[in-house]
Amino acid sequence: MRNNKILFNLYQVYKYIVYLPFLAISTTVCGIVAAVLAIAVHPKIGTVMGIIWARLNAYMTPMFVKVIGKKNIDKNQSYIIISNHQSQFDIFLLYGWIPVDFKWVMKIELRQIPFLGYSCYKIGHVFIDRSNSQAAIDSINEAKKSITGGTSIIFFPEGHRSSDGRLLEFKKGAFKFALDMNLPLLPVTIIGTKDVLPSNTMALFPGKAKLIIHPPIEVTGYNEDNIQVLMDKAKDAIQKGFDEHHS
Repeated sequence: MRNNKILFNLYQVYKYIVYLPFLAISTTVCGIVAAVLAIAVHPKIGTVMGIIWARLNAYMTPMFVKVIGKKNIDKNQSYIIISNHQSQFDIFLLYGWIPVDFKWVMKIELRQIPFLGYSCYKIGHVFIDRSNSQAAIDSINEAKKSITGGTSIIFFPEGHRSSDGRLLEFKKGAFKFALDMNLPLLPVTIIGTKDVLPSNTMALFPGKAKLIIHPPIEVTGYNEDNIQVLMDKAKDAIQKGFDEHHS
């Protein structure tokens, strides 16, 4: 349907008149409420607003979501969640449909977004200054204190969005974090978000997305010497999601 120019152009009118204003308003309102709840009650309570925000904006697109593999999650276990990265809409998919409390690893630039940046800070998400290696290390070390008791952390090990949806080479950061914390990896495959909002474009269009949650990978027995084996195992799991569920 994206190739139908009439439908595509009609949808762009909806995008500018309805969707983008809704995104701005929902981000402001949910951001403020999340920050207040995080301060007044508990950071985990503020996370609920993130779920509401993500699902509302997915429904308004609309993006239809199918989740596979929820049974692979133990809600009392903390994980290092690793996911492929196709689109900005990956954020809605993960925030709205991963059934665990988790923290994001975000670029420091996102801290400057009105309402959303402050809300993410109060909820406890991790902001990384990639231009300052020591500051990035300090932020990660600080984050380790909150990754307990069922709270997890999400990394995009590719480092940035894939322009064509194919997996890029993984960076070591998430895997070093998992080894330091001695926590299992939880590989996740995202399919379809690049067709809803392709990387580096504003060409939004309705579509379907899948979230495949794979069995956890224990890190026992791995270290700096064989970390590449662990990385390859995780990458193979995410690729398997593509191979088995892409349609």
